[in-house]
Amino acid sequence: MTTHPNKTALVLGATGLIGDILTHRLVESSLYRSVTVLVRRPLGWQHPRLREITFDFDTPDALPVQADDLFCCLGTTMKKAGSKGAFQKVDYQYPLDIARLGLQAGVSQFSIVTSMGADVQSTFFYNRVKGEIERDLTRLQYPTLLIFRPSVLLGHRNENRLLEKIAEGAMRLFSPLIPARYKGIEASKVANAMLLTAQQGLAGKHVFESDALQAY
Repeated sequence: MTTHPNKTALVLGATGLIGDILTHRLVESSLYRSVTVLVRRPLGWQHPRLREITFDFDTPDALPVQADDLFCCLGTTMKKAGSKGAFQKVDYQYPLDIARLGLQAGVSQFSIVTSMGADVQSTFFYNRVKGEIERDLTRLQYPTLLIFRPSVLLGHRNENRLLEKIAEGAMRLFSPLIPARYKGIEASKVANAMLLTAQQGLAGKHVFESDALQAY
């Protein structure tokens, strides 16, 4: 029996490590008839089901924020952002702004990548911001909220992130000695988890820790 795709997806952060893999998975999925990506720069590839929209996240337009399922893979580093304020804008304000617009437009499922250790009480700024976006997304009361907390991400990056490459190398080298929760995780596994859980018809809030994501 042939499955006819009938859902729509919207992706934020489609040019990033997880977002790029996820977008490819989504357009090939039998679940979605169309996949929209909101980007600042072109993806550089095309697909019949893919719709690419150049988007200004600083002054978001509600019109394109419409889909059944919304996937957020936005994220930066302190070095790339240049300041705590700039980092917070990308990892907190942009996802929250789009989540609000999506909820108003009828999006029923919101999936987001945060980080292992996300905690509003954390003494580490990075983890605290991740905890804050989780908290405030929860307050929006989406019908379905899926939160993914990976450890250090493994995979090919188009940009040079020296510290992350060093961490990735160490994770691979010492992997047998590292507890499951802290092991580095392939970005493809996180993308797979996001796609597969989106198809399960879950309701309410669900958090997937890094060790659980290894199964995907």
